Amino acid sequence: TPQSVLASNATVIRTVPPVDAVYFYGVTCTHCDKVKPLLLDLETRYPELNLTRLEVYTNAENRERFLSMSHRYGISNPGVPLVFIGDRALEGDQVITSQFEGAILEEKKRLASKNSTAQPWSGFFDPGAAVESSRISLPLVFGAALVDSTNPCGLAVLVFLLITMAAAGSRKRILLAGGAYISAMFLFHLLVGIGLFSVIAASGLSRVFSIIGGLIALLFGLINLADLLRNKETFFLSISASHKGFLGDYARKATLPAAFILGILAGVLGFTCTGGIYISILGLMGRDMSVMTGIVWLVFYNLIFVLPLILITLLVAYGISPERADRLRTENKRALRALISLILIALGLIILFDWMG
Repeated sequence: TPQSVLASNATVIRTVPPVDAVYFYGVTCTHCDKVKPLLLDLETRYPELNLTRLEVYTNAENRERFLSMSHRYGISNPGVPLVFIGDRALEGDQVITSQFEGAILEEKKRLASKNSTAQPWSGFFDPGAAVESSRISLPLVFGAALVDSTNPCGLAVLVFLLITMAAAGSRKRILLAGGAYISAMFLFHLLVGIGLFSVIAASGLSRVFSIIGGLIALLFGLINLADLLRNKETFFLSISASHKGFLGDYARKATLPAAFILGILAGVLGFTCTGGIYISILGLMGRDMSVMTGIVWLVFYNLIFVLPLILITLLVAYGISPERADRLRTENKRALRALISLILIALGLIILFDWMG
């Protein structure tokens, strides 16, 4: 009877084992958009397909799961769109379009075979499955930002600005000029960080950027160390004499807009001093965090980064003379560079050994 046929078909449908698959995508990924129609079509034609969709650009937990699964499947530099099904990983819209349906049929056949003993790892389908822990920690970010904040370039320009303001104006002018300079440094560093981090996170090239950051940190550290061993007054990684004169012209204008522009220029030129630290941290963040989570960490990093600048401005406004602050900076310049060198070398080695290990 028709009823018995329907019942028989229902029994068959119920006995078909589910075919589990996970699809990782990004909200702004154009390649991900290309596979959407295919996924909907496959879900319609294969009711047994249990497709889990996980967005990685804005969801930190999904991104950690994405990295953990990629590592388990032997993918060292993953990108989206990416599908895991059975023991296969399909990366890129063209591969997914051409191979996903075949992979579904293969997995159905494997599951239906009583003689099959191959069992793909399925921990990623469990919401409680363990994922790799983040390499980023509060002490690491705080320490890196604090060392980055001792940037001799940024400190020297600020002190010169305050000397000019002290001669030309009142305590209020010193605070306003220092505030404009520091605000510009903060905004420049933050926006550069957000831009680079967004590229790292969206491209899926966190491994590449992290290794590049580690190499830059190591190189900058060794160059700084060579500078110290030369025992010269000039340093390779410092603002050139011509740039110092250019910055000095802005500082002598003693206006708030000039102080703000000076902060941006000092931020740009100061990257040659300690930029390796920032790039290294961005590389680590790019492989462990979503963009939104990363922005929070970047705000924290840059608040620590400008902390010494704030303290110097307050000390000059309410206590010591800018000339004394400059003398203290000059007397401790070599010690600061030695500390920065060691931190850069250590950070570079940690990142490189972590990736190789």
